[in-house]
Amino acid sequence: MRHWFEPIASHLGSAYLRYSFTKGTEQEVAFLVDVLGLQPGQRVLDVGCGPGRHAHALSGRGLHVVGIDISEAFVRLAAGKGGSFVRGDAGALPVADGSFDAVISLCQGGFGLALDGEGEVLAAMVRALRPGGVAAVSAFSSYYQVRFLGERDRFDAGRGVNHERTVVKDPEGRDAEFDLWTSCFTPRELRLLVEAGVGIVEELWSVAPGDYARRPPDLDHPEYLVVIRRP
Repeated sequence: MRHWFEPIASHLGSAYLRYSFTKGTEQEVAFLVDVLGLQPGQRVLDVGCGPGRHAHALSGRGLHVVGIDISEAFVRLAAGKGGSFVRGDAGALPVADGSFDAVISLCQGGFGLALDGEGEVLAAMVRALRPGGVAAVSAFSSYYQVRFLGERDRFDAGRGVNHERTVVKDPEGRDAEFDLWTSCFTPRELRLLVEAGVGIVEELWSVAPGDYARRPPDLDHPEYLVVIRRP
């Protein structure tokens, strides 16, 4: 069954990388390399990798990265720049348990677009880690979303899911309108999900694209970044 996000990704193609939220890749990767203690030669899994912007930046630092995305269009784009990329479901990762030193899932990738399946996605990411391995997962803030609710946003308080009807451009600048759903979370929900997936929350910070920092949870930043360790 086709995931609801695939038609959006197919229309976007390389135009995805024109959006402003993608311009902070190097800052985000430098921060993650530092806080996760990543070293050249380690194996990293990028879940919901999109066109591979984080995966390519990590590969450039000597890490061995495998990217997984539900969109065949994004997988083709990412693979065209080198590296190992496969199409797969974030909730049933096509990788062996314990086969990675680190896992990342950023910018509402495999985690944020799973809607009611986020618990399965987190558990799958934890299983992919070797014992003692570490993950970094970003998630949209319910507090921020409700505080800055847009005119075209419809926030489902019962599910914690925001729906918007949005226009996106393809690489030639042609517009198309799509429905977009994004799961949103409180810090408490994220901690409970991680614990249910048998992970340990080591850190939980408020961040924004291109502005990752060790910042306590607040109401003023659109995302949380959770650092998770597999026991």
